[in-house]
Amino acid sequence: MFEQTFKNIDDVLWKEAGCSSELDYTEQSSWMLFLKYLDDLEQERALRAELEGKSYDFIIGDQYQWAQWAAPKKQDGSFDHDTALTGDDLIEFVDNELFPYLKGFKLRASSPDTIEYKIGEIFGEINSKFRSGYSLRDALELMDSLRFRSQQEKHELSHLYEAKIKNMGNAGRNGGEYFTARPLIPARISLTYSKIGDRIYDGACGSAGFLCEAHDYLRHPIDGRKLTTSELTTLQTRTFYGKEKKSLAYVIAIMNLILHGIDTPNIIHTNTLAENISDIQEKDRFDVILANPPFGGKERKEVQQNFPIKTGETAFLFLQHFIKSLKAGGRAAVVIKNTFLSNSDNASRALRQGATGKLQPAYGPRLPRWDLPWRRGKNRGAVLREGCTYPQDLVLPARSGSQNGQD
Repeated sequence: MFEQTFKNIDDVLWKEAGCSSELDYTEQSSWMLFLKYLDDLEQERALRAELEGKSYDFIIGDQYQWAQWAAPKKQDGSFDHDTALTGDDLIEFVDNELFPYLKGFKLRASSPDTIEYKIGEIFGEINSKFRSGYSLRDALELMDSLRFRSQQEKHELSHLYEAKIKNMGNAGRNGGEYFTARPLIPARISLTYSKIGDRIYDGACGSAGFLCEAHDYLRHPIDGRKLTTSELTTLQTRTFYGKEKKSLAYVIAIMNLILHGIDTPNIIHTNTLAENISDIQEKDRFDVILANPPFGGKERKEVQQNFPIKTGETAFLFLQHFIKSLKAGGRAAVVIKNTFLSNSDNASRALRQGATGKLQPAYGPRLPRWDLPWRRGKNRGAVLREGCTYPQDLVLPARSGSQNGQD
């Protein structure tokens, strides 16, 4: 339904001087997609309030609403080209009025778990890269044809958006930091036996691929039953949690989760490793941890002070964070470097000894051969290593070199 629209938007962005890569295409599509989603959400809420005889206070002020500047309509519903901003006027409005207004929501929001705060976070981290107001006008008109009213529409849009993320992962440069090969994810989720009521966490969430896949796994139970209203509320508001350091990855994660049906994602824009793990308390721990943390990167000395085992290797710091963040009774599936078991440096040896002191084998021969199973005390968990053969003989090469947060 919407696939051709996505292609047409990419064609517009390809011709735009301010956009030069798949990363730019996804970033610029994301902020427009988010505002169109927000407008559809507000219109739906306003209609529901009207049917219930109640009033509705719009989050976005009148002059900044989608229908006012992005897609003004005539009374018959057709596009009003006479009043629509375009050219330099449109660029001036977006850069100097719209984005500063939206960025201000972060300061005006009552708490970080509100949609107002997410608006401020998103538009505080990215900018419009459009230099031609005519290109932007074309992109906005195409974006206006997308709809978020039904689950079927959201489902299709989520698949198309995932395809854009995959293209970023294949785009070279640092595109791979946002994408984990999707065949890796479902196997790891199934090994954690996740269920409604679990708190599921990814401290290096990238584009939120693990969290989105876990949502779909829980949203559509294998036995085919439908979730209750209470279970759906739990799934959407109190199940998925993530942290992401990179600005673009954070924005993509928010949009990806929204398209999977989570209106206000619990994703925090922060450097996970800047948190001292000795400060992690029981209330901060999770039932399930799913992650593909970055490896090959190096952290500064002051960051290493937050961990008992000092190392510059980013992946080993994340592993310490995840072990500390796992509840008693928790399960974890974490992709790790395929040299973790063989490295002879002091930090690797200390981390292996520390991990095996808290986590013991849980699954035995049932696991595929590329999985290293552990559990915490009596509690099941799995720390998985990348770089070996997938059960269906799909070869998944190990990453190497310096990469940042991956989903």
